[in-house]
Amino acid sequence: MRIRTWPVLPLLAASALLTAAAPAPDTRVVLMDAMAEELQRNQQQLKLQNHEPPYFMSYQLKDTDQYGIVARYGAVFLDDTYRDRKLYVDVRVGTYEFDNSGPEEYDFFGGGKGSSYITNKDAPLDDSPLALRTSLWLVTDEKYKAALSSFLKKKAENVYAVEDPKQPPSFSKEKPATYTQPPLAFPFNRERWVRVAREVSSRFKNHPDIFDSEVRVTADKVTRVFVSSEGGRIISEQTMYGLHVMAVTRAEDGQLLDNSRNYYSPTEAGLPDEKKLAEATNKVIEELAALRKAPSIDPYTGPAILAPEAAGVLFHETLGHRLEGDRQDGEGEGKTFRGQVGKQVLPTFLSIVDDPTLRTLQGEPLNGFYEYDEEGVKGQRTVLVEKGVLKSYLVSRRPVDGFLQSNGHGRSQGTRKPVARMANLIAESSKQVDDVELKKQLIAEAKRQGKPYGLIIRDITGGNTNTSSYGYQAFKGMPRMVYRVDVKTGQETLVRGVEIVGTPLSSMNRILATGRKQGVFNGFCGAESGNVPVSTVAPAVLLQEIELQRAVEGKDRPPILMSPAASSTASGEVK
Repeated sequence: MRIRTWPVLPLLAASALLTAAAPAPDTRVVLMDAMAEELQRNQQQLKLQNHEPPYFMSYQLKDTDQYGIVARYGAVFLDDTYRDRKLYVDVRVGTYEFDNSGPEEYDFFGGGKGSSYITNKDAPLDDSPLALRTSLWLVTDEKYKAALSSFLKKKAENVYAVEDPKQPPSFSKEKPATYTQPPLAFPFNRERWVRVAREVSSRFKNHPDIFDSEVRVTADKVTRVFVSSEGGRIISEQTMYGLHVMAVTRAEDGQLLDNSRNYYSPTEAGLPDEKKLAEATNKVIEELAALRKAPSIDPYTGPAILAPEAAGVLFHETLGHRLEGDRQDGEGEGKTFRGQVGKQVLPTFLSIVDDPTLRTLQGEPLNGFYEYDEEGVKGQRTVLVEKGVLKSYLVSRRPVDGFLQSNGHGRSQGTRKPVARMANLIAESSKQVDDVELKKQLIAEAKRQGKPYGLIIRDITGGNTNTSSYGYQAFKGMPRMVYRVDVKTGQETLVRGVEIVGTPLSSMNRILATGRKQGVFNGFCGAESGNVPVSTVAPAVLLQEIELQRAVEGKDRPPILMSPAASSTASGEVK
C-alpha cells in the first residue's frame, strides 16, 4: 500500500482529493508489461553469431494458489496452503513452414542437450518486474540454444528423408489475441471444510470392514499471463474446487475394492452441502458392503449397457485421444484415424463434438471449460464426427494435414509443452430410447447371442488407452458397479472382478442404440502435456458386444486386528 502525507487543507478539499486518487494498478498488467518488455528485448537482440535468430517467442506465467485439507478416521491429516509461479518459454528457430519443433520435443526436464545446467523455471512471488525479467532472460537463453541445436539437427536429418508433399507446416499462423479477464474471487472457508472433513471421515469408523478411507477438500486458482512476439496479450484466471470421498475394503477372497464420490465446481458454493455429502458417504458405504458380498464373475463377451458416465469414459478413451491432432503424425503414434476425414468411423446416428466454450450443461459445471488455450488461441467448438463421418481433429498450433489452423485445443499442465488435448467431449445421438426400452433391447440381444445374461455397467472409476505404434491399439475401463441381467427374469445381480478391454474401432461400431439422458463425467486426463481438467458428456449406450477380462484378484488378507476406532465403538467407549 502506498502512503502519502497530505498537506493541511480544509476538510472538504481533502475529501475531494482522496476521492480523485487513482486506483491501484493491476499487478497482473504490471507483470505482463514486464514480460512483454523482456520478450521484445530478446526478439530484437538474441542471436548467436552465424546462426538464425528466433522467429517466434512466447512467455507464459502461471500463478497458482492452492488449499488442501485431508481427513481420515475423524482427524485432520493435512491442512495446507501452497503458492507458486511457474514460467513456460517457447522459442522457435526457422520459419512457420519449417522450424525446430517435432514430436520428440516434449520437454519433461527442460535442459538443452549438452547443457550442464538446467535453468530454474520458477517466477518470483514478489511482484518484481526486474526479478521476473531476469528469470525470463535466463530461461530464454537456454531455450534458444536448445531450439537452435534441434533446428540444425532436424535440417541434417532432412537430407536423408524422403520429401512428403503433404507435410504440413511446423507452426500455424494465428491472429494474436488480446484479453484481460477481471479478477476472480477465491474464497475458502477453511474452518467449515476442516469441520466437514472431520465429520465425514468419522462416518467410516463404525464400519470395520472398511479398513481405510479419506476425505479430501481442494481449491485451486490459476492466474495465467501470456505474451507472444506476434502481439498476443492475455490475462486469464480459473478456479477449481474439489471434494473427494474415498474408501477401501476387501472381499472375502482378498480382492481389493474401492469406492468414491468426486465433486468439482468453479465456485466454493457449488460444492455439495453437508446433507448431500452425508447421503453420498452413506451410499459409498452401502455399495462397498454390497460389493463385498457380490459374486466374482468370469471373463465375459456379450452385450452390455454402459450408463452415461461410463459411456463418456468409453468415448474419451476409444475416440477422443485418437482424434488429438498431435497423434496424427510421428513415428511413435498408431494414427488410427489419420487419412480418415470424410469417411464413416461411427454408426450414422452418432456425432461427437468438443466444446471448451461450454461452462455448464443442464446446470452442471464442466471441467473442460476455458477461454484461451496455453498457446494463446481462443477455445473453439469443434465438430469431430457428424452422423458417423469424421470431420476434423483437435488441433493445436501444430498443424495437421488438411487442418492448418488451431481450433484452440493446445493444452498443458504447469510448464509442460502444450499439445492438442480434449476439453469437453460431447457425444450426441439421434437413435434414442428410454431406459426401460434399452434394457429390453439388451435382453433381446443377449438371447439372440445365446447368452444367459447381459450386463449393465452403472459406475466406472476411469480408464486408459494406448495410442502408440509400439503396442496394441487397445483401451481399458475400470468399472465399479456392474450388474448381471438375467435374460429370463430381467433380475439384476451385482457382480465384481472384471475390467473392460477392447479395440477402439471394433467397440465404437458395435453401438446399437443410446439412452435419452446425457450424463457428465468430470475429472482430469493425463497425457504427454500433463494432467488437464476435462469433461465427457454422453447418453447411455447399448453395445452389441463388450469384452471383460478378469481384474487383478489379489489374495491379501485384510488387517488381522479390528481397528482401534471399531474396537472402541464395540466396547461402548467414546473417543
